[in-house]
Amino acid sequence: MPLDPKAQILIDQMAMMPLPPWSELDAVSFRAIMGAGRFPAPDLPLAEIVSSEIPGPAGPIRVRIYRASLDEHQPAIVYFHGGGFVIGDLDSHDGTCRRLCHGIGCTVVSVDYRLAPEHVYPAAVEDSYAATQWVAASAKLLKIDPARIAVGGDSAGGNLAAAVAIMARDKGGPAICHQLLTYPVTDMGFRSESYVTNGEGYFLTKDMMTWFGVQYIPAGHPVEDPLLSPLYAADLSKLPPATVITAEYDPLRDEGEAYAKRLNEAGVPTKLIRYDGVIHGFFSMNGAIDQADDAHAFAAGELKKAFGL
Repeated sequence: MPLDPKAQILIDQMAMMPLPPWSELDAVSFRAIMGAGRFPAPDLPLAEIVSSEIPGPAGPIRVRIYRASLDEHQPAIVYFHGGGFVIGDLDSHDGTCRRLCHGIGCTVVSVDYRLAPEHVYPAAVEDSYAATQWVAASAKLLKIDPARIAVGGDSAGGNLAAAVAIMARDKGGPAICHQLLTYPVTDMGFRSESYVTNGEGYFLTKDMMTWFGVQYIPAGHPVEDPLLSPLYAADLSKLPPATVITAEYDPLRDEGEAYAKRLNEAGVPTKLIRYDGVIHGFFSMNGAIDQADDAHAFAAGELKKAFGL
């Protein structure tokens, strides 16, 4: 399918952002540049939004808790933002979390995990797992149902959600009923065919992903580590059912779809949907790309089924 004209407009606008060569770019500068282009959060009727801190393996972790209602025993999704493990925070994905909360009718716990290069792998994974443990252990405090906790994330956040699901299985908990993986990073080797076809000219580039990898991966660490690249996990059986969303013009497309295939082959009920004509990041571009609304409706529908709503 041809590139969505609205996606092309965004690509043209982003191409005008002043970026120095990747070899000269530092994380602080890149965060400032990307933070200036955020999409405004929608004004949706939510019952409560509370920012807080929870215990983490290396100090407090900031979280933001969104509640669709104040009813007790509602389901919850622990959400990890995207940003290449280097950028992004609670504010960058505020709109995404508001839409998920409203669309599903559940509690969303957004996690501000530690970022690279200040904190390299496995810091983000450790924070994400610790936050999921805390949500499960705090079910009574949060007024959620501990039997209906999902994990989710986009891009780097999808990677973290997949890693947390693997850790929860291998460590005996907490129980996770579903995983929402939106164009997830599953192979930090950046070797799939979609890196060749979509690695330049569609917002997220191979050079950008390579730069993210340099910031995040400790020198000499094998990219085949399954908590770094879940696609390389030897065993994907007995993981929570999954919803995987990909975008046609995304360098991450093939690895997300390969992960969905491996989950299905391992006996994990997995639904994969590719949105044609759109680019990486479209899930957060409501109001700018029409298919973002479709993807949110689809994700909400799958989570409702998982939660028995």
